[in-house]
Order: sequence, then structure tokens, then C-alpha cells
Amino acid sequence: MPSIIVLLAGLVFSSVAFAQTARPQPSGAPNGQTAPVPRRDLSGIWDAQGAGVHPLGFSHLRPAFTPLGEKMFRANKPGRGITEVPVGLTNDPLDSCDPGGFPRANLFELRAVQIVQTSNQVLILYEYQRVWRVIWTDGRDLPKDPDPNLYGYSVGKWVDDTTFVVQTVGMDDRTWLDNSGDPHSSGLRVEERFHRVDQNTLQLTVTIDDPAVYTKPWTAGDPVALKLQPPNREIKEMFCVPTEMEEYKRLMANPAAGKDDQ
Repeated sequence: MPSIIVLLAGLVFSSVAFAQTARPQPSGAPNGQTAPVPRRDLSGIWDAQGAGVHPLGFSHLRPAFTPLGEKMFRANKPGRGITEVPVGLTNDPLDSCDPGGFPRANLFELRAVQIVQTSNQVLILYEYQRVWRVIWTDGRDLPKDPDPNLYGYSVGKWVDDTTFVVQTVGMDDRTWLDNSGDPHSSGLRVEERFHRVDQNTLQLTVTIDDPAVYTKPWTAGDPVALKLQPPNREIKEMFCVPTEMEEYKRLMANPAAGKDDQ
């Protein structure tokens, strides 16, 4: 029973189990004055507190599918959205505890992240699924024909003192964009804009560009505001555990969908 309780908490990705109270770092400005915005600096621990979990995914925001995109979308069987099926009948990769990949890392269960800047890279460490991304900042170009992988290949640059723009290509087309089963091809290109609004707020905007699947580029929902955390904030483990997922399916998801346990 304790194992099942832990499992259910993991399956719904409850913020109760993992989130901590978000407290911005003191601005350091005397007498209530506004602290200056740090220049070309994203470093720190930031919390979006589960942003990106839209109740209907992004199906109501994206443009029309191409014929290929429509076919891909109909082949996906999500647990929510306009084509949702009972949880025991979904083919969502996350239902098997496969990696969510990118850009789903930003569009689903975006919680605490730690951003680390080095001389030639920006590293993003995610709480959910305990994964990290490398963004190259040494001026290199994106690869012309990248080998697809789950989190893509990223390069970034500062376009002004408070805005860092990242371009990512080379995503594995087995991953989904969101909980509604919105698909993408291996030709997907994603743009992230990280804008340092003030000392304690980082705004993230994600734009999807995939001509094979969508009729035009589109922005995935509203910009997400991430809040700066104290430097001693600990980023928790937040995993999908395959053995516990299988037990959940056997005891709950499959019976609810009318499937016999074999």
C-alpha cells in the first residue's frame, strides 16, 4: 500500500510531494528601491511551480495541421485533450516512463530548474525526470543534419543584456509536445526566449516551428514566469518509475479501461 501511494503521487506529479515554498532572494536594494536587473545572467535556481501543465494541452492554441500532422495527431491517444481516451488506452510515451524529451520538458511539469553558466555553455537542470540540457554559447552554428535525440541540439546567444535566445533542432519525433498528443517531426525547430524581467523574475516563451506538421509557427501558450529561489534551495528527485507504473496499470488503469490483466 505505501508503494501504491507513492506511485499515485508520482503519476499525477503532485506538487504537494515535491514543491517547496518559493521565496525570492532578497534584492539587496536599500530603502525599498528596485534592484538593478543582472546583466546577461540567468544563473540560479528558478521555480515555475508546475507551469506548462495546461488542462487541455495546447491544442486550442496551435495553428492547423498539415495533412501529415493531422495523421500523426490522430495516431496519438492522449489522456487529455480533444481526442482523449481512458488512461488504460493511451499510447503516451510517458505512460511507459519514457523520457519526455524536448520541448515537452518546458511544456509539461516545468517546476524547479537550475541554470548554470560557464564560459561556453548554459546548462539547464530540470527537477522533473532529473535531466539536463546543454546550450552552446561559443558562437557555433546549429548542425545541418543533426542525429535526432530526445533533447535536441541547442545553441544560444544574448540579443540584449536581459534576453537570451536559444535555437534547438534535432528532436526525436517519437516524443510529444504536450499532454494532448500534439506531435512533431524530426525537422522541428524550437525557439526559447529567456527574458530577465527583474531581479527575481525570469520569463520564458517557447515558439514551435515545424512546417511538416503545422501550417505556421506558433507560440506554446502564455509566457511562463519563473521565480528566483534562495541559493540553498534543494531540487528534489521527481521520477516516473517503470515498475511502479506497471503495478498502477495492473491494479487501476487497465481495469478502468476494461482491459484484462494478462
